[in-house]
Amino acid sequence: MYESKLCYGYVFARGGSKGLPGKNIRLLAGRPLIAYSIDALRRSKYVDRIIVSTDSDDIARVARECGAETPFMRPAELASDTSPEILSWRHAISEAEMEGRVPEIMVSAPATSPLRLPEDIDAAVDMLEETSADQVISVTPAARNPYFNMVTRDNDGRSRIFAQLPGEVYRRQDAPPVYDVTTVAYASRTSFVMNDDPGYAADVRSIIIPAERALDIDTQLDFDFAEFIMERRRSPGSPKGIF
Repeated sequence: MYESKLCYGYVFARGGSKGLPGKNIRLLAGRPLIAYSIDALRRSKYVDRIIVSTDSDDIARVARECGAETPFMRPAELASDTSPEILSWRHAISEAEMEGRVPEIMVSAPATSPLRLPEDIDAAVDMLEETSADQVISVTPAARNPYFNMVTRDNDGRSRIFAQLPGEVYRRQDAPPVYDVTTVAYASRTSFVMNDDPGYAADVRSIIIPAERALDIDTQLDFDFAEFIMERRRSPGSPKGIF
């Protein structure tokens, strides 16, 4: 059973998106994209505080308007498109340490997954607490399978299945299931986040998210598809019209 522990929900949203400029605060179905992550964290039964980590004054302003806190600004060196995400996580936890109240659990809910439900966040925290996991990630069934319909290709065009099994695989159903990592939710123990021992063998587990909630917005097409799903959720009779 889950024992109440201090849990902070974070949205890490830098201002320099190149693929879709202004993506994090662009309007999706009439609301800033980041608002959906903030809402999902707010509706979680475990998240005690919602913080947005950003280097952008505009994102910080919109985040506050949507009900999140922005107690610090992310340094520019942690906001480039080559900055490892883990460093931004550690920076956020270090800021909490300076405040004197460090969460035992942190949840990252990226703005690029607006179709998640609060239950997805709760499921990640539940698994973290019910197991010995250091971190719980979210995954969704992959559309392609390296044991069946993914190939390598050499310069002459010769192709072969990417991953070979001892026996032949003639049907997709016979191949081992594989999953895509999604940006729906990452639940981590903060002690694990702050551990910089490269030899540490992390216990990472996963929850499965259905495809209709697993979209990660990176392109205009992704954005358009998310808007379509969002509008469908809002239609009369929709079982998931919460946003």
